[in-house]
Amino acid sequence: MNKKLAAAVSGGAVLMLVLSGCGGGDDNGDKKAEAWAKKVCDKWEPELTKIKDTNDELKRVATQSSKPEEVQKTDSAAFQTLSDAYKTMGGALTAEGEPPVKDGKSAADAVVKSYDEISKGYTDLKTKIDALDAKDQAKFAEGLQQVAGGLNAVAANETASKEKLKSSGLKVLNTQKGCQVSTPQ
Repeated sequence: MNKKLAAAVSGGAVLMLVLSGCGGGDDNGDKKAEAWAKKVCDKWEPELTKIKDTNDELKRVATQSSKPEEVQKTDSAAFQTLSDAYKTMGGALTAEGEPPVKDGKSAADAVVKSYDEISKGYTDLKTKIDALDAKDQAKFAEGLQQVAGGLNAVAANETASKEKLKSSGLKVLNTQKGCQVSTPQ
């Protein structure tokens, strides 16, 4: 069961791949776009680090023979951290105003909407994990399967967000240091 949860959790790192240094490629020298992207990435950097560290902790607990109480406590805290991080990233993107790139507003709006959905997904997962009875191992394991299914849905939203970033004018974010958080090998 923990291996299924670990596999689902690894989907949480999907967004990190797009922001891990895979440069934008179409450098048109637009100083405004670069300046805008730097501001966004400076705000995103601590959140991306939280996401990476939190996913690492989720994987650790899911792959070890952890007690249900530890899994519940760790997952609950992690889901709250992830929800907050994505909410903050969406807010940072909105706060910097319309991106000075082609179709920037629609691309930014789509990413912010995705981040809001991801944030809500993690909030829902926190509610589900908090409601499980960690003292009844059989019921806990059954409930954990439902949480893993919900985690897969959130991971799908993260993948969609990654695609929106890669396929829009927002790919300028990929060239910024603050958006390049190293991922484990």
